[in-house]
Formats: sequence, structure tokens, C-alpha cells
Amino acid sequence: MNKFRKLGRPTAHRMSMLRTMVSQLVKHERIETTVAKAKEIRRLADNMVQLGKEGTLHASRQAAAFVRGDDVIHKLFTELAYRYKDRSGGYTRLLRTRIRVGDAAPMAYIEFIDRANELRQAKPATPQPPERPTMDPWTRSRLTRQFAPPKEEKITESDE
Repeated sequence: MNKFRKLGRPTAHRMSMLRTMVSQLVKHERIETTVAKAKEIRRLADNMVQLGKEGTLHASRQAAAFVRGDDVIHKLFTELAYRYKDRSGGYTRLLRTRIRVGDAAPMAYIEFIDRANELRQAKPATPQPPERPTMDPWTRSRLTRQFAPPKEEKITESDE
């Protein structure tokens, strides 16, 4: 069951707003909105980039049914698909910025990562730890006995 934020709007209004915001995010690569909307946009924008990376006719039709504008679809399937070809997910970043004056809503920038003029640089990929050779249980138990500190016997007052 998919859980999502309703954002205080009827379904048609909410979907229209999210489609427009995802299209604008792809077009401008950074937008400012409320944190709740940004979290919803992040889900949908990552989905659209995934469709762009697939590059099939079916994926392009699915993306065209959601985003608005031929230039946006072209950018998804060329520029963004090429930029994120080696990345398996997490194409967007959410940066909290301020509290809006009128209604005290928390605002945030949502932007694509690995692009020019980023607000914050992407963290480098964490290297995988080297693979250790497997040992049979007998070798392991001998090694633990060899390197484990010797057990100290408890001395009680009745023994003395």
C-alpha cells in the first residue's frame, strides 16, 4: 500500500500541482517549495529520472503522461539519463532553508545532484570494505583462542 502526503488538496489538484512542480524541477534543476511538497516531489522526480534512464518507448510514454512539456521529456531522456547513468538512485537533494513569513511553513530547496551551481556538493561514494577470505570454523576457533586475552579467574574472599 503506497502512503503519500495529501497536502490538504483534492486528488486532481494535488496531482496537477505535483506534475507541474516535477516538470519545473527538471527544467530548472532547482526549485524552492515547502518541505512536505519537496518530499513528495523527490519521490516522483526520482521516478522520472529512472524512466529516462530506461530509455524505452514505453518509459517515454509513461514520462510524457506525467511531466509537462516536450523540452522536459527531451531533457529527461538525454541530459539527465546520461548524467545519472552510473547512479542507482538518490538523484535529488533536499536542503531546508528558512521559515516562510506568512504562515511559518518550513521551506526547502530541492535540486538535482551532480550539476553545475549546486548549493552543496555531493558526498563522495563510500568505498566498499575489502573482501575478507572465508575461514573454516576450526581455524577461526583456534585463532580466537590465540588472540583472545586470557581469562582471569575470580578470587573470592572465601578462597583466601
